[in-house]
Amino acid sequence: MTLLTDLLDRIDAIGALPPEVEACAANHILDITGVAIAAASTKVGAPWRAYGETALIPDGPATILGMSGGARPAEAALVNGGLMHSLEYDDTHTASIVHGSSVLASTALAVAEAEGSSGREMLRAYAIWYEVLIRLGLSAAGGFQNRGFQVTSVGGALCAAGIAAQLRGLSRGDRAAAVGIALSQASGVFAFLSNGATVKSMHPGWAAHSGIKAADLAAAGISGPDRPFEDVFGLFAVFAGDRGAAERFGGHLGDLGRTWHLPAAAYKFLPCCHYIHPFVEAAENLAEQGIAPADIEEISFGVPAGAAAIICEPWDEKCRATGHQARWSLPVVVAMQLVDGQVGLDSFDRAPAPDVHRLATRSRWEPLADSAFPAKFDAALRLRLTSGEMRERRIEDVYGNASRPASDAAIANKFTTNISRQAAAEDAARLGKALRGIAQLSDLGPVTRLLRSASAREQEK
Repeated sequence: MTLLTDLLDRIDAIGALPPEVEACAANHILDITGVAIAAASTKVGAPWRAYGETALIPDGPATILGMSGGARPAEAALVNGGLMHSLEYDDTHTASIVHGSSVLASTALAVAEAEGSSGREMLRAYAIWYEVLIRLGLSAAGGFQNRGFQVTSVGGALCAAGIAAQLRGLSRGDRAAAVGIALSQASGVFAFLSNGATVKSMHPGWAAHSGIKAADLAAAGISGPDRPFEDVFGLFAVFAGDRGAAERFGGHLGDLGRTWHLPAAAYKFLPCCHYIHPFVEAAENLAEQGIAPADIEEISFGVPAGAAAIICEPWDEKCRATGHQARWSLPVVVAMQLVDGQVGLDSFDRAPAPDVHRLATRSRWEPLADSAFPAKFDAALRLRLTSGEMRERRIEDVYGNASRPASDAAIANKFTTNISRQAAAEDAARLGKALRGIAQLSDLGPVTRLLRSASAREQEK
């Protein structure tokens, strides 16, 4: 038996989602929809809106978020996945380091709209394949990233294919072919870090697009490799450089459908690299003690070794980062919190204040001892004041993660704040209610109409 055969057998044996998992899945769909609509109102989202305009077609079945029309499913998923990931505001399962919703929700929403799937069917496909993506990341912990690939995109393409094939009701053979075909479409490298290129936002969108196209090709009769996970040229060997990960993946499949990791996926409450969030919290805590930027002689960061390559290196360049590139700059984002008193969507749509960069240059970093990364995103911050006094704060895990779960009120407030950038208050309330109750819908028609009508009113202003 191949891993793909075992995987599909186990998925077919899963019945209805447990109620708490279904509710969690609906909350993540709510959250990521709000993120995408907010992104459409920002500078970094503008290119996706421009591309989305070219993809619109009359009676397009799949909604492009933030717009009043629709497109073919693969094109809508590409744009929506790009918007969902463009602000670095999308959820993360920290232990596996996957941004599941940006690739899987964009796929599930587009295909479910086009196929007339029920809300419950959509949530089931989304949640199950999110579980698979998490297990891919756990099986090669850090391996994909160490070779320069984003597991969200390379593993996400295969999982998106699984969602698309499942919601389309393809035969067992075609579902297997779709997952195998998607292996040849998997991509997404970290080269964007060299200049803060916005192409990173394409990673999940392209994975979603690839997955839907893989299902289309499978339905047309194209075949794929039957061992996409364990082959000598399979996902783990090529993209993670770890053939042993395939065996670990097989082990992780043993509890698929019984153990649910989705409820541990962390919501993000800052629009920047998730690794930076606990440092911002530490800075906010210290500032509440009455410390002003002018009082700070030096900032010292204790950084988990696995996070340093993304948020610390090269340090001199990180200290000068501006605009979108600053989303991955530990010294600049923390300096924003200390100087501006907040880190929000508008923080990255404009150049930082001069005081931000001046403070950032008075900082340094060192490896964090006894870090629990990546299971937890921990951080240490120490301030040496001009008086010679030292102030320190350690955060053991980021807020919104499994050990510090986000409240329903916090998730709802984030959604309302994001939607209000484009939609009127009454539209936001109606859409939020529909998304929270999406499991009860026989099809996504009510959600589609609310999404498009709210965007149409915004475009008329």
